[in-house]
Amino acid sequence: MGHELVCNIRTGGKTASAKALLETHEIIVRGELRLKIPLASLKSVSARDGELHLKWPESSAVFELGEHAEKWAYKILHPRSTADKLGIKPGLIISATSIRDSNFVDELLAAAKKFSDSKALQDSDLIFVGAETMAGLARIAKLADSLAGAGALWIVYPKGKQEIKEQHVLDAGRQAGLVDVKVVSFSATHTALKFVRPKAKRSR
Repeated sequence: MGHELVCNIRTGGKTASAKALLETHEIIVRGELRLKIPLASLKSVSARDGELHLKWPESSAVFELGEHAEKWAYKILHPRSTADKLGIKPGLIISATSIRDSNFVDELLAAAKKFSDSKALQDSDLIFVGAETMAGLARIAKLADSLAGAGALWIVYPKGKQEIKEQHVLDAGRQAGLVDVKVVSFSATHTALKFVRPKAKRSR
């Protein structure tokens, strides 16, 4: 989800100002207070009077989010699927290379009008590229040539590895003439960065 706000948080009888980040699978709190709350562990979620109230087995907390409290509660209680966040819908031309998640590949195959997991199809609406190492980023420029005018290229890379960092992925996309527009937690172990052509360079 990637929604970050600075707010006051009350927990354990104390109030502290911190940055709260609502991710796909967890809420991460950094600053004076440090917490990591898996969304799957939450037993109670409610919003009232600008406050988000959360309870989980080990503790509870109140986030003073103002007008964002209702939005956060809704997003926690009604999470979008990974497919929704990645723009996957029926009738698209989709290509995937080096994606190790076989269940995800099957999902792409079921949704696509045309699908290839061996090479990039010309005028692909979506291209998914798995990059486990720096070497995996070397083909981004060539793959980008197969994008439809308004198509999107997603680079899926591992979280927390020193060999391949977010900046490496951003540099690879930009060097291919693309602009980064979105980041999604692809899974517990991988992140996906979305790239598109600049509007001025789209043929259709």
